[in-house]
Amino acid sequence: MITAQDIMSTDPIVVRPDTEIPEAAELLLEKNINGIPVVNEKNELVGIICQSDLVAMQRKIPLPSLFTLLDSLLPLSSSSKMEKEIRKIAAAKVEDAMTPNPNSVLRDTPLEDLAEIMVNKKYHTLPVVEDGKLVGVVGKADVLKTLMKKK
Repeated sequence: MITAQDIMSTDPIVVRPDTEIPEAAELLLEKNINGIPVVNEKNELVGIICQSDLVAMQRKIPLPSLFTLLDSLLPLSSSSKMEKEIRKIAAAKVEDAMTPNPNSVLRDTPLEDLAEIMVNKKYHTLPVVEDGKLVGVVGKADVLKTLMKKK
């Protein structure tokens, strides 16, 4: 049975929460990868920054829908949600645009489970952790390589 440990990259590219957004974007493009794990000084996984997070920064600020009740304007979405969206769009550091506390897998996660997570959750990158520390990354390309015949 093939597991995450068999196909993961053991020396993944990582960034820190205080990494500047242009640096993260450059790494994603240069290395032709979809996601980069975000780790703290103890190599603990604290987030993941993906191409989609950075693309989201380029959209317009969402204006909340409002309705009128007794001559008062009431928002249909929470102000904290709008603040979060504005912070993400205006992000200067990875910590402002990353997905915090991302889903991760263990070394012994079977290939079938990796594929199911990637398909169902639409993930391209899965961090592999042990005791909260990043030990590797499995990307869609790693899973696809298992389909190739051994020569």
